[in-house]
Amino acid sequence: MISTGQALLSEIEAFLAESGVTATKFGLAAVNDGHLVGNLRKGASVTLKTADRVRGYIERARSRAPAGAVSRETPATRRVLLIIGGGIAAYKCLDLIRRLRERGIAVRAVMTRAAKEFVTPLSVGALSNDRVFTELFDLDDEREIGHIRLSREASLIVVAPATADLLAKMAGGHADDLASCVLTATDKPVLVAPAMNPRMWLNPATRRNVAQLQADGIHFVGPNVGEMAERGEAGPGRLAEVPELVEAIEGLLGSRSVNVPSPRRIEDAPSARWGGRSLAGRHVLVTSGPTHEPIDPVRYIANRSSGKQGAAIAAEAHALGARVTLVSGPTSIPDPPGVTVVHVESARDMLQAVRDALPADIAVFAAAVADWRVAGQATEKIKKGGKAAPRLELVENPDILKTIAAERPGRRPPLVIGFAAETQNVLEYADRKRKAKGADWIVANDVSPGTGIMGGDRNSVHIVTAQGVESWPELDKTEVARRLVALAAARLADIAAAT
Repeated sequence: MISTGQALLSEIEAFLAESGVTATKFGLAAVNDGHLVGNLRKGASVTLKTADRVRGYIERARSRAPAGAVSRETPATRRVLLIIGGGIAAYKCLDLIRRLRERGIAVRAVMTRAAKEFVTPLSVGALSNDRVFTELFDLDDEREIGHIRLSREASLIVVAPATADLLAKMAGGHADDLASCVLTATDKPVLVAPAMNPRMWLNPATRRNVAQLQADGIHFVGPNVGEMAERGEAGPGRLAEVPELVEAIEGLLGSRSVNVPSPRRIEDAPSARWGGRSLAGRHVLVTSGPTHEPIDPVRYIANRSSGKQGAAIAAEAHALGARVTLVSGPTSIPDPPGVTVVHVESARDMLQAVRDALPADIAVFAAAVADWRVAGQATEKIKKGGKAAPRLELVENPDILKTIAAERPGRRPPLVIGFAAETQNVLEYADRKRKAKGADWIVANDVSPGTGIMGGDRNSVHIVTAQGVESWPELDKTEVARRLVALAAARLADIAAAT
């Protein structure tokens, strides 16, 4: 652990090297103690008050330096006190500290006892180039009422990751360790970045605590929706990514105009398992299954789609309270209960049914629509005979995804999601499809024969958006539906909040 004295000594040595002042003269000028530097070199400790007096002297001396001299001291308006909570996401704080310091933002860290189980104070101190504070009853620090000074000297306090326990302490005004004492004593803005298991985030007690903190003026960033550290767990509760944290911090420090987002409303953090009805009052439109493009009264062009994934998405949206219209091509699976199902045969039939179902809040195009149909359907069964096989002239079918994505405002659903079933270059082709069709998201999967996905019960998908790609492990199609609808509901809530 880097002590206050060690951190201060490194700053003093740098100043002495650039200024040419002797150690004795520096000590006398800074704190009227000619032995200060010598004692620090021998390992002596200093109080926070003394350290701040020394740093203040260095800052004033550098401000008087000739033009062209480099000032290493951080302005008072660019100081962050980072409180690191005890969660697996604590490792992201190491990158956060580095990114903040790259932007000229000084970081001083407080770690809870649980946080030290995930990252070490040594790592945090090395990156912040400052002492890491962990104990409330520290003899040197509390001699100067250290927790009060920590709470007042930074221009912004950031809590990341903010666990359910930390949120509860903040909401209840508890002050039984260093972190909670600092938060209770501060008069500075506080930014909270929650991170916890989805069930904990959706727990009624956490709901009350978040609502109370929002009412108290606490700023939030996140949590995000996605995979958890625990296998098989997904939903709202992921710590915001480091670039999001940096943007929110810079916005509150006043370096740029940034709207720091409120935490996603808990009611809009959906999952049927958690009993939410985040899509109540919404209309979700889903297509599924293959299409059959007739050649003659007996034969048709089709594909191996079973319709299972689309039906699962429709069922999940219904479970979350939505009014759901499922436009389904020919399948052998039963209709999802509670869902309005429109059965169609061809791509043209499906497009018309989709248009008739608009407007919708979310449209998920999971159907495997045939790209081509025969130019002219035979009215009678085509018979074998003759010297050559019959020739079939093909024409392109209407592009349902592209058509709906290009609808005028008010008719186009706020969130349009397409599917891309590929056998090679999956991500490249999916992103190309997203851009060409005007979709908001593309759910891409590899349907090569060896995967067993087409017609099977499991799926492995990639969510391709303008912001990047989120890849999921192989999951049951019902679980893919649960996660996809959760993401879509959360995104819809964000869209609604921004309009």
